[in-house]
Amino acid sequence: MLFSPWGDVVLKVYRVGESSFTYWLDRLERRGEVLESRVMEDVRDIIEDVKSRGDEALLEYTRKWDSFQVDSPRDLVIDRARMEKAFTSLPGDLRFALEKASDRIRRFHEAQKENSWFLYEGSGTILGQKVTPLERVGAYVPGGRASYPSSLLMNVIPARVAGVKEVVVCSPTPGGEVNEALLGAAYLAQVDRIYRVGGAQAVAAMAYGTGLIPSVDKIVGPGNVYVATAKKMVFGKVDIDMVAGPSEILVLADDTAPPSYVAADLLSQAEHDPLASAILITPSQTLAEEVVKEVESLLKGLATSTTARDSLANYGGAVVCSTLEEGIDLVNKLAPEHLEILTRDPWEVLPLVNHAGAIFLGVYSPEPMGDYMAGPNHVLPTGGRARFSSPLGTRDFVKYSSVVSLSREAFMELKEGVVTLAQWEGLPAHARAVKIRE
Repeated sequence: MLFSPWGDVVLKVYRVGESSFTYWLDRLERRGEVLESRVMEDVRDIIEDVKSRGDEALLEYTRKWDSFQVDSPRDLVIDRARMEKAFTSLPGDLRFALEKASDRIRRFHEAQKENSWFLYEGSGTILGQKVTPLERVGAYVPGGRASYPSSLLMNVIPARVAGVKEVVVCSPTPGGEVNEALLGAAYLAQVDRIYRVGGAQAVAAMAYGTGLIPSVDKIVGPGNVYVATAKKMVFGKVDIDMVAGPSEILVLADDTAPPSYVAADLLSQAEHDPLASAILITPSQTLAEEVVKEVESLLKGLATSTTARDSLANYGGAVVCSTLEEGIDLVNKLAPEHLEILTRDPWEVLPLVNHAGAIFLGVYSPEPMGDYMAGPNHVLPTGGRARFSSPLGTRDFVKYSSVVSLSREAFMELKEGVVTLAQWEGLPAHARAVKIRE
């Protein structure tokens, strides 16, 4: 770690290759593991309880953990009429922002739509792929003070664009408090029903069904460690979007990047969660040191400074590399959720980036634009999973069926090869099913 002349700053400067950097990198890559292991047994018990007791368990957990006194399952339902009422009562500027965001998200995801296709061969062979929307999807949306209307839009709109017939939402209402902006976003996104249920019990209800909540084909949406662990446990009974971890931002910058912009962008993610990571990678030691100073300045008076400080102290860093190329290699190793490229020519760097959830090019494309208004989905792989997975999109709400149609001519052309392979694999019934048609 490099010496800092500013005393005990929250954002530390590291140099690639030094022992302090290696220790920091190892700690970064292992964050969140302990938390998940601690809650697994509790989550498993909750899932089994909901499977066996259904709505009775949901009511009990809602009274206990959400301090929301409900008498019957019907008290947990919010219908379309209530959503519409909430939307029309929102302040005009908020309605406008939600509508604009919805429109941009919808247009982006419409461009992702895939259609069924077929190949026709002269011998009478028709091969193809049939694209079919899922029938019912459940979205988990955090409730109360931590509720995010933008997340609801990002999770639900792609499902509607894909043609999903029914979309339901589970969102807790702590103390019975309903977030009107969340209801308004649900109205815009065409949610069918909202259930005032949260936590692992909501995930279990959507996976297995209760008298009130129907079982779904897929569960999407963010949540705390209990929600994330429950999603992992019910995978296989239903599909899930991904196993999401704490938020991440990585800024790859050279000496052309304004330090105040970099510092502000790092804080935009550090304020999410003490486990969030906000990292600068740069070949410029001068930039690293200036960003450290800017971070300290911007933290003063920031309402979320306590959370941001914890995040930066534990999982943040200003990493100095020898060259920009070395920095790009580190980017690909970390495979960040959000990557900002603030260099002389970001488009020259883009082809060299192989692993990142969302990529933001240039100083006027800060990560918060992607969170709210740009259009691409902000549900992204975290924890290095961008090495093998992608942002949530329209394709996540459809399934693909192969289609095969052979004429007799095509059948006769292929049958000898099928019989040969089946016999070599020791599957005589396979061969017979072909030879019987000769």
